[in-house]
Amino acid sequence: MSQPIPAGSLSGRTALVTGSSRGIGADTATYLAQAGANVVINYRNKAPRAEKLATQLRELGVEVLVVGADLTDAASVAQMMTQVKEAFGTLDLLVLNASGGMESGMGEDYALVLNRDAQLQVLDAALPLLHEDNGRGGSRVVFVTSHQAHFIRTTPTMPEYEPVALSKRAGEDALRERIPALAAQGIDFVVVSGDMIEGTITATLLERANPGAIADRRESAGKLYNVAEFAAEVALAAVEPIPQDNTRLVGDVSSFAGE
Repeated sequence: MSQPIPAGSLSGRTALVTGSSRGIGADTATYLAQAGANVVINYRNKAPRAEKLATQLRELGVEVLVVGADLTDAASVAQMMTQVKEAFGTLDLLVLNASGGMESGMGEDYALVLNRDAQLQVLDAALPLLHEDNGRGGSRVVFVTSHQAHFIRTTPTMPEYEPVALSKRAGEDALRERIPALAAQGIDFVVVSGDMIEGTITATLLERANPGAIADRRESAGKLYNVAEFAAEVALAAVEPIPQDNTRLVGDVSSFAGE
């Protein structure tokens, strides 16, 4: 993996990446650790995978905390933040990466509970640990989403993905309502939106439900980012200037109508 952020530039900083035992979250945590950040790896039920990643990142010379937490459960989230406070005191970066909604066996409203309610729950629980400029900059919150969700109001998506897209857009909207309050506390906020990402669980489930969907989207877009490429953009969102409208658009957007 090539490093998008200069080595050492995040030394002494602490980042919590939700859903970071695998995929985009794991690669984002890796990029941040390569830049010197201490990292909190959050997982729901894959402890061995999270611990394996932690071992790899500790070899970079950074501190790593592994915390299992169900983000839809307030008590579980609160306990995670208690552990973060005990280990690091504060948080410089909160990456809201965990999402879902296409898993089988979940409740009818699971997508909305995870992609909207849980995102707000995690942010609210983290607020006491986030801070204004301490000489090295204030804390920053990064919300990870997809073009299919970000543009869902103006551009239809695949029927199989629509409930997830609507719930993620609801989450984005709810988080954006917090921007003035966050700014008043010296905390930055940015949305990172990308096209379908090859190699993710969501892409796999979509392909299973609608064979050929990913190939069709790749042909339309010209290129789809892979997990490592998109994670690099998420990591960069942690350090680069906040773009217009607090939104970092990654990859082709020509197929999507404006908001």
